[in-house]
Amino acid sequence: MANAMPATFAPGSVDVSVDPASLFDLPRAAPACRIVVAMSGGVDSSVVAGLAAESGAEVIGITLQLYDHGAASGRKGACCAGDDIRDARAVADRLGFAHYVFDHESDFRAAVVDRFADDYLAGRTPIPCIRCNMGPKFTDLLRMARDLGADCLATGHYARRIASHDGVALHRALDPARDQSYFLYGTTDEQLAYLRFPLGGLPKSAVRAMATDMGLGVAAKPDSQDICFVPDGDYARVVGALRPEGNEPGDIIHAASGARLGTHRGIIHFTVGQRRGIDIGGQSEPLYVIALDAPGRRVLVGPRAMLAVASARLSETNCIGPLPAAAALTAKVRSLAKPVPITLEGPFGQGADTTIRFANPEYGVAPGQAAVIYAGERVIGGGWIDSTEPVVRV
Repeated sequence: MANAMPATFAPGSVDVSVDPASLFDLPRAAPACRIVVAMSGGVDSSVVAGLAAESGAEVIGITLQLYDHGAASGRKGACCAGDDIRDARAVADRLGFAHYVFDHESDFRAAVVDRFADDYLAGRTPIPCIRCNMGPKFTDLLRMARDLGADCLATGHYARRIASHDGVALHRALDPARDQSYFLYGTTDEQLAYLRFPLGGLPKSAVRAMATDMGLGVAAKPDSQDICFVPDGDYARVVGALRPEGNEPGDIIHAASGARLGTHRGIIHFTVGQRRGIDIGGQSEPLYVIALDAPGRRVLVGPRAMLAVASARLSETNCIGPLPAAAALTAKVRSLAKPVPITLEGPFGQGADTTIRFANPEYGVAPGQAAVIYAGERVIGGGWIDSTEPVVRV
């Protein structure tokens, strides 16, 4: 079984003195295997590379250069550009294995960056990290790894790949503070069979300790906190540069009364659920962004009660493994949200549209985000939120 670790996790309680080879669920003796490691230049993927080297298998590191390396020079804590590529190469040199860098900037821009800008222009709230996993990272990297004759592709994601007689399943990381399973819901069964997530049973403190023990220069490197191509967190600046029409002003409308409350500076500056930055005063209660009318360049605002939704319509759904026949399901509608009870209505998986119905009203569900569905700790799959059914109709 892959990533065999204790059944429960408490920070500081995990015994990390494991056999590195056991973390990769190799099909045969490690010396006969080849592991390709996706290396972003951060501490997580660097430790995965170190564990792969310690397993006794042959290791090859691959880094995809995804955006302008010049603009990223001197900036730490990102990935796939500038100093991060140099950090990945230094780790490979330290550990003594081959490392290759492939320029995927044009593909990344088309599949991720342009889509990110178009979604904001359409009044949606995109998640580029999921698009990246679905495209350049897993599709392209898996193809490269197979071309290199690798037995698996290992990444630094905090998630668990659990193998059993029923097949391979995706589970949350044991450390809930580090869990990245939300961003992996689009993984296919075929991809999951080939992928490895060696860090899924470890706390970040243990990973940094491992980096120090391995003598890696990235041991104290900061974690990436922002979207990689939006290093300062100002996504509207990036979108505005790509789609200047997103900065055209429009009306702020009260969603209940229809009254015009003011003028906004561009629809790309807003997302459903937002409270700060609306820039209207003199109201008797706090107002939130309830909906965005992109064609009409209107921002609809209202009290928090109007954010409550009863259900969400999902598109392009993906199902990982068999759908449980009679399991209590939960869903996360944002990466940092807590899973909430839901039921599924209609077909699920293979790109089908479906509806998730919330057991209780859910707030701030934004079109463009992903809804990821769980059965206990197992990731069932998910889809893109296309529309919502409000509890209080506008």
